[in-house]
Amino acid sequence: KGVFMSLDDFAALTQLSQQQFLFVAAACFLAGVVRGFSGFGLSALVMAALASMIAPVELIPVCYILEGVAGLMMFRGGVRDADMPTVWTLAICSAIGAPLGLLATVTVPVETSKMIALGVVLCLTLAQLFKVNAAFLDTKPGLYVTGFVAGIVTGLASVGGLVIALYVLASKSEPKTIRGTLAMFLFLTMFTSIIYLLAYDVMNMLAVMRGVVFTPLVIAGVLIGTWFFRPSLQGFYKRFCLLLLVSLALIGLVRLL
Repeated sequence: KGVFMSLDDFAALTQLSQQQFLFVAAACFLAGVVRGFSGFGLSALVMAALASMIAPVELIPVCYILEGVAGLMMFRGGVRDADMPTVWTLAICSAIGAPLGLLATVTVPVETSKMIALGVVLCLTLAQLFKVNAAFLDTKPGLYVTGFVAGIVTGLASVGGLVIALYVLASKSEPKTIRGTLAMFLFLTMFTSIIYLLAYDVMNMLAVMRGVVFTPLVIAGVLIGTWFFRPSLQGFYKRFCLLLLVSLALIGLVRLL
């Protein structure tokens, strides 16, 4: 067969058909671009694009691996730009809420889990798109509740970054601060998420194999997205990402219905 692997080989490794493999590969690359550009959205985009094809409980550990790769790549810039006291508070509260979301994911029917995952993506994205920035978010209780809810949503659908984005957007911070805060929140939550994934037996060898196979595409996407994050586009990047997520969530829901 030679040194190089064929499309059939990669599809077999990931237990997908050739068509599914190509679709997942494209989604992971695009998700990497969005993550590098905006600081969040990788897991949400993957969930929106693939939850109608692969059960969310199978996607969550794959998203964990891909988020870990993206987080390491964006760590240096994130530390420089982020509001770290806010990041630490959100990460701790999220760690408390995550087990509840994971418990729901492994106990509800697969179809219901898919609908919930896509519905969460759609609702949270629409809230951001229409700039629903409640005054409650800009308070200490709002900070704690946001982190806790983000943990639940992360465990349920791996899209806690969108909940955090609602809070950060309410602060009227500069784009680079929003991007850095989101990137560092997602990086810190990796350390608690792996505990829950292992405890609920969600992380398995198939998830690891899929994560490894699709990692190079995410790396390429993050590099391209980071390159595009420049002053001339910073006023546009959030709306672009939100419109993209709304579209993918709607497509996924239409497929299920």
